[in-house]
Amino acid sequence: MAGPETCRIDVWLWRARFAKTRVIAAALVEAGAVRLTHQGRQSRLDKPSRAVHPGDLVLFVVNGRLTEVRVETLGERRGPASEARALYALIPSSGETRS
Repeated sequence: MAGPETCRIDVWLWRARFAKTRVIAAALVEAGAVRLTHQGRQSRLDKPSRAVHPGDLVLFVVNGRLTEVRVETLGERRGPASEARALYALIPSSGETRS
């Protein structure tokens, strides 16, 4: 079964566990701290209702670190961390490290 092709950015950040709550995710977006690259065009998001699509790049700050991820899938719920990690691929140039 195919899922929806778009998702609100605040919902996606929450499902991917980059924000503890949707309210925190929405505040991050409203503060202008999230940039989205869709079809080669980067824009600073200003509204939590903006859509994110699989393949988009999302750039934001988490815990004082600049993080860039590629949206792999949108997800259907906020699940366990292992499920959340499947929603994105970390872009190595972002300075974030993973072992």
